[in-house]
Order: sequence, then structure tokens, then C-alpha cells
Amino acid sequence: MPDRDSPHPDRRSLLRAAGALAALAAALPRASRTAQAEAAASPSVSFAVEIAPGVHAHQGQVAHSAPDNEGDIANAGFIVGREAVAVIDTGGSARVGARLHAAVRSVTPLPIRYVINTHMHPDHVLGNAAFEADQPAFVGHHKLARGLSARAERYLAVNKEALGEEAFADTKIVLPTLAISETTTLDLGGRAIELTPEKTAHTDNDLIVRDRETGTVFLGDLVFSEHVPTLDGSILGWISVLDALAQAPAQRVVPGHGPAAMAWPDAAKPVQHYLEVLTREIRAMIKENRTLSDATTTVGLSEKSAWKLFEDYHARNVSAAFAELEWE
Repeated sequence: MPDRDSPHPDRRSLLRAAGALAALAAALPRASRTAQAEAAASPSVSFAVEIAPGVHAHQGQVAHSAPDNEGDIANAGFIVGREAVAVIDTGGSARVGARLHAAVRSVTPLPIRYVINTHMHPDHVLGNAAFEADQPAFVGHHKLARGLSARAERYLAVNKEALGEEAFADTKIVLPTLAISETTTLDLGGRAIELTPEKTAHTDNDLIVRDRETGTVFLGDLVFSEHVPTLDGSILGWISVLDALAQAPAQRVVPGHGPAAMAWPDAAKPVQHYLEVLTREIRAMIKENRTLSDATTTVGLSEKSAWKLFEDYHARNVSAAFAELEWE
């Protein structure tokens, strides 16, 4: 960065900067070198923004994984302590993970001690490979390894097809090495982050990350904004978890999809409303002995204008909720 009082850097400064960038690029794996080149080409665009002191978040696109976005469709971030860094979610490909890695290195040279996944979905975990060389602890809910292992082959096949060979290069499944089964505190050096495994909600392996110093909470896909929620666990459990979390204070939250940071508990209200509409209308249909086919074409349509990608995921949500609620 040029001196604040000198708007035009001299040739020596530019050469030093170029040399440093070249040295960094040589030390990075191929996927990371690609990300570094892209960052150098667009220096005005920051991959992650500082939403609170020492807390950085990246906003993914509200879209399907595709070659042009390389799987960058979910939020991610990192927290910097005095001694180490914790990364929270890594994106939907090794290339996205490499850009997040480069964002960390643009902020601090401190070791990346933890890579935390908030749940098993591929748009949040397939960037893990970009961090393997740092030898962090890969951290997840105690049910994450089982769930991710069971779906690994399908996740890789589906996402490789969606992204294409080039964008999917170097992407693989990296399972957690540290399983969280109860509320656990990790130390980044004078900075404590609290990890809490939740009961089955969005998935059966949701994990929230709370930075005590700033009151920032990474909620993963327990909260969606703009992108329609996707149900892969329990609709009743999800409503219950959000009700409980709403009672816990937070200065800001990072949702799994949508803005990099949102106010709490307002961030949860649209999701709660959506889930409650589905629950109420499905229960009414079950009471009237209506079929699943009826439900998928009529339930929750009042919510269509409130969410993006509604037609892609809503019917699946209704099917999953119907299967759960008909056995109440």
C-alpha cells in the first residue's frame, strides 16, 4: 500500500510490491496462485470485509454453483486473534477456498489454527482443501463426518458437473479432525470463540460460532437471507433452534446466505415466518387427508415473492416437512 501522503507510488515501491507478490505466488499451491492472480488483477475488490474488529466475512452469490462463480455461493469468514486465525466455512470449491486463504493472508501472517465448518453442505465445505497445507484442525459438529462421508461421492460428482473440470480442479472432501459434541471454547490467543453444536434443524450437524469479544455469531445456514431456506433436517427442530437463539444477544450475525452481516434477532424473522407458514399449512392439509402431491403444488406459495431460487428448492422443503409432520 502506498504511503497515505503520497498518492503516486514510486518505481522502487512498485518493484518491491511486485517482488513480494511473486514470492507469495510461488509459495502457494496452484489453486491459490490462481486466486492470487485474480486478486492482483482486481485490487479494489476485497474478497472479505471486516464486519467487526478482527472479524472478516465474505458474501457469496445467491445463485446455483456454475463455472462463472466457481461455487462461490455461500458466506464464509475468519476471526483473527493475537496468536492464530480461525476460518469459518470455505466455499464450494478449492478455488473459492484459495481466494479466502489469500484474503486471510492479506490481513495477517498468523497461523491458521482452525478451519470450522458450520455444516456439511458442499457450498460450505468444498474449499477446505485450500487450507490443508496450513495443517489446521478441521472442526465440525460431531455428526458432520458421518453425514459428509455418506454423501461425499455424490457431492463431488454433482459439483464437478456443475462447475466443470477447470473450476473444480483440486477440490476434494476434507473431513473434520476435531468433533464438537458440546459447547466448546477455542483460543486464538487472547480471543475466545465459542462453538455450539445444535440439535437437528437445517441439518443434523449445524454448528454455530460465537466471537465473544465482538458479539459476532456465524450461524451458517440456520439463517438465510434472500436465498430461500433449504430444509435437510427437521422443520420443527429448526423453528425450535431459532426460537432459542433469538433469546441470546448478539451484536451481529453472519448468515449462511445473504449479506455479510445482519442485525439480530431480526435476521431470523423471515426464515422463522417461512418455516411457520409451511408447518401451519401442511398440518392443515394432513388434517384434511390431502396428499403430498397436493402439498407440493399449494403450500407456502404466498412466500414466493419473498425469496430468490424459490422454484428450485421450495417443493423439496414441502416434501421434507410433510414427511416429518404426517408422523406427529
